[in-house]
Amino acid sequence: MSAVRALPVEQPVEAAGRPVTFWVELPPHGIGTVMDVVALLRQLHPLPVPDLPLDRLDPFVRVAERIEAAMSLSEDDRAWLRDRHAELREQWERRPKGLPECVVHGDAWVGNVARTPDGAVLLDFERASVGPPEWDLVSTAVKMTTTGAVTQAEYAEFCEAYGTDVTKWEGYELLAGARELRMTTYAAQHAATRPEWQAEAQYRVDCLRGRAGPRPWHWKGIM
Repeated sequence: MSAVRALPVEQPVEAAGRPVTFWVELPPHGIGTVMDVVALLRQLHPLPVPDLPLDRLDPFVRVAERIEAAMSLSEDDRAWLRDRHAELREQWERRPKGLPECVVHGDAWVGNVARTPDGAVLLDFERASVGPPEWDLVSTAVKMTTTGAVTQAEYAEFCEAYGTDVTKWEGYELLAGARELRMTTYAAQHAATRPEWQAEAQYRVDCLRGRAGPRPWHWKGIM
């Protein structure tokens, strides 16, 4: 599996009251591509579930906290986000059956892939867990259907490489909705302390609430 590697030392260690880990430094690199993402997922998803304390996938981790922290939004918008969160959580509990569950990355997009001279490397396993592989596939699908960051041609190539099109699965609207909610509440949380993000956060809420026309909405990236 082409991924970042931990150094073979006793870790984590505590520094200033925080746990610290050590990793092999990557060579000079750039951001990966959509095809890098699918190539790495094809390596990851067939792997056996390791004998590690991996959690079950929770698509809504931190969402409630983000909504409460989104003080730049009106109370009406925050109430709507709470209701949407509850609606999607209820749907998640009775989600349709899909591909066999496996280890999923949890946040598989080009920003978590480094392109090095030796090839693409997967980063940031903070959200690694056991769950439906569709969750990893939806990250790229919404870049086409929701944000417009991926073209139809790029997405078709992605689907051909993986062997399935998650947008055709009956659970797609649920997982895409969860992704959209995560992306919106992330922006809204940080907009509370970063005024330059407030317009984008509000725009994302307006999109979800039907105030900004049909998808794709061409959301701007937030770093």
